[in-house]
Order: sequence, then C-alpha cells, then structure tokens
Amino acid sequence: MERVSTGIEELDRKLSGGYPENKVTLITGVAGSGKTIYGIHFLHRNCVEGRKCLMIATEETPEDILYQAELLGHDIKPYYESGQLTIENIFKSRSEIIGQTRYGFKPESFDIEIPNLIEFIRDGTECLVIDNLGTLALRVPIKKLRDQFDGLNYLVRKKGCTTLLIMDESAHNLTNQIAEYSVYGSIRLLVKENAYLGKMERYLYIPKMRSTPISLDMSIFEITSEGIKIRDAEGENLVE
Repeated sequence: MERVSTGIEELDRKLSGGYPENKVTLITGVAGSGKTIYGIHFLHRNCVEGRKCLMIATEETPEDILYQAELLGHDIKPYYESGQLTIENIFKSRSEIIGQTRYGFKPESFDIEIPNLIEFIRDGTECLVIDNLGTLALRVPIKKLRDQFDGLNYLVRKKGCTTLLIMDESAHNLTNQIAEYSVYGSIRLLVKENAYLGKMERYLYIPKMRSTPISLDMSIFEITSEGIKIRDAEGENLVE
C-alpha cells in the first residue's frame, strides 16, 4: 500500500511510511492535546512535496492557522498565497450565524451536513484535513450519524484524497465513538499525569490502522518550536 507522509518522521516510522494513501484517518483528543498541529504537519509536508492540499476549518480562522504553523517552524503561508493550499473558513459562517441569532446559536440554522463538506473539495485535491468535525457531528442524531460518516468517507476517497478527520474527544465520546468504525485508521491523543515524574505529558496511541503493523504501547510526544517530537517507546509490540 502506498503511503503519504504525516510530516512527522517518528510517526511515519510507526505507520510504515505514513498515512495510507487515499484513505481516511481519524485523530481525536482533548483540548490542548495537539490535534490541529498534527494536521499542520501533514499539510506542510505535502505542500513541500508539491501536492494540492485543503483544510476545512470549523473552529479557527485561516489567519490563526497560518500564524500557528509559523510558530511551529512549518510556514504554510507561501502555499496558501499561491493557491496550492486552500483553507475553507467554515468558522466564519458559524460565527456569523451565532452573532445573528438573538438568543444564541441554534444548531438547525447552520445547515451543513457532514457529507456536504465534499462540496468544498476542488478537483485535484490530494490531501485534506477537516478540523474540527465534532462541531458538526453533535448536530446529527446518533442513528443517522454513522451513515453520514460512511458517506463522507466514501466521497473523499472517491475524490482521491488522503484525509485526516480531526475530532475533539468530548464530541467523539458523546457520539459513542461512531466515527472510529467508518475510518481506515485512528490516532488518539491524550494529556495525563506521568506518575513517575509528577507532571502532565502528552501521549499518542494508535488503536487502529488497517494493513499496518502498529504498536499497542503509548508514545510520549512534545510540542516544540520545531513542531511535534515523538519519543520512541521501548519494547513495542506490533500487531497487524
């Protein structure tokens, strides 16, 4: 199976070269765990390699994303300005609806269903990041949500996109983790205390990645001025 680089050398090694090409990978985690940064790494690396990339942003403006990428040493602004990278600003639409609604946000007034996100994908797009899908998933009844995830998964693959779906942990849990059944692979990010050191640390865990030998162990990672740095775990047990 062909692979597309994650933009993080250590994660590429863990995934036999990167995310499976033309497949959908789900990244979940709590606030501050680094979900968007994994998306930035993916976009930056593949822009550098000449691929046409797209981010559909539901929580941040393009300016915020570009600034964050620059701070991490992964400047994607030149690709954004040249049109190689597109950032669709769903965040703006959500904010305008909230501002126009007298008594606050009414979910039914934001009329975008999950499969309809395909309308934002231009022909030729090779790498796609949707961040954060949880803002849309919470609007959908559970019995309908699986069909919507399956539909989106099918449509982005039909478009030829290697896709990262980013979803906050609270929305993932409130929707019974249904998204995990539709995707080809999933990565979970955690923030928890290291009992030996007495400090909070970030962890990465790969519960699912089809056609890929993966470790059952958690790996510690740090967010630095150069982006994500993952510490290799010792004694990893690989499973197919």
